[in-house]
Amino acid sequence: MAKAKTAYVCTECGADYSKWQGQCTACQAWNTVSEVRGVSSNAKGARGARFEGFAGSLSEVQSLDDVSLAEQPRISSGMQEFDRVLGGGLVEGSAVLMGGHPGAGKSTLLLQAVCHLAASVPALYVTGEESLQQVAMRAKRLGLPTRDLKMLSETSVERVMQVAETEKPRILVVDSIQVMHVADTESAPGSVSQVRESAAYLTRFAKQTGTILFLVGHVTKDGSLAGPKVLEHMIDCSILLEGSSDSRYRTLRGIKNRFGAVNELGVFAMLEQGLKEVKNPSAIFLNRGEEAAPGSVVMVVWEGTRPMLVEIQALVDMAQGGYPRRVAVGLDQNRLAMLLAVLHRHGGMHVSDQDVFVNVVGGVKVNETSADLALLAAIVSSFRDRALPQDLVIFGEVGLSGEIRPVPSGQERIYEASKHGFTHALVPKANVPRKPVEGMTVIPVTKLSEALLALEEV
Repeated sequence: MAKAKTAYVCTECGADYSKWQGQCTACQAWNTVSEVRGVSSNAKGARGARFEGFAGSLSEVQSLDDVSLAEQPRISSGMQEFDRVLGGGLVEGSAVLMGGHPGAGKSTLLLQAVCHLAASVPALYVTGEESLQQVAMRAKRLGLPTRDLKMLSETSVERVMQVAETEKPRILVVDSIQVMHVADTESAPGSVSQVRESAAYLTRFAKQTGTILFLVGHVTKDGSLAGPKVLEHMIDCSILLEGSSDSRYRTLRGIKNRFGAVNELGVFAMLEQGLKEVKNPSAIFLNRGEEAAPGSVVMVVWEGTRPMLVEIQALVDMAQGGYPRRVAVGLDQNRLAMLLAVLHRHGGMHVSDQDVFVNVVGGVKVNETSADLALLAAIVSSFRDRALPQDLVIFGEVGLSGEIRPVPSGQERIYEASKHGFTHALVPKANVPRKPVEGMTVIPVTKLSEALLALEEV
């Protein structure tokens, strides 16, 4: 038997090195290179034969014009918000990776979906972190149908594949990929090599048998998926379940999807009966007080394929010290500092001696630039201690020269705001609809100075 070799692998990106070094030259991370014992040449040969046809069954070379364009049938999970994030439903032979912080509800959401799907299609739930009794107790507490769902408590990938070949499930859930291990790889479960080999083995099985595979993944302190980055390249769909412990709402966001749109968002409410989908997210994020308050304004963000109305709040107060604070919750803090500089240069407002706190209500994370104008409007409202009308909605991107730039799907955002009873909209001039919107007064602006004057008149 050949002697096992020793390699040094980066735990962040999976890069291999012949000797240890302090910094990974691939991802520039420090103190992430650790020693990993490799496998023998015989084991490598067996593993190479096992992974033949990784993307499915082996086929002959053919012209791209001859490839069948028939749409793959999808299986509904029974939850519209879950199907939306997945691109319309479950696709046979797909591998889906679900990540999230501890306690976010990953196992609960998958258990709810699989219990209902098991009534119509064979399903197998593999748990490596919890006992079967713990899963059964959760299912009973949630009131789920448990008669048709097959359960297995196992951490060995080879054993899981043996059971899957016997049971032949159409849906396979592995909770979680960090505790699974392959016998050929001589390293601890959760290491870079174990996670990579286990995911490759399970994905190859799903592709060749047409099984729908769900992998549950852990996340690091900064919210990114733990393990090698190649794990996200192997799978077809990567989704992230977000939500703070002090909020009952959870957002399911699509990070990668080969069968649908990315950045799609699904909203759920954590109740005693489990996760319940919220079909109208704008209604819960617009739960405002009866009286208008300074520093509060509603904006329209675009999540995936639909608009969503959220409230943004700002608080501007005299700094209690020599260094003013800039705190952003749900927004990019660096962009907040940049917009404050634009407000001073092109809006004539000096807030360098003020503490500025901004927050997106409901725990929503806004990643697009359409929130720039609404953010500045909330800051100006708080700074002047003047409340804005509650029937006003604002969106638009603010450039460094003070211009108001248009945003994608601007007209659809205006129509969505009109459906929720808003009668005034402050938007970029290029986003104004050609036909007047019934019951809506659209105020077009091209510069930040024009927007500030419009806020005084509304």
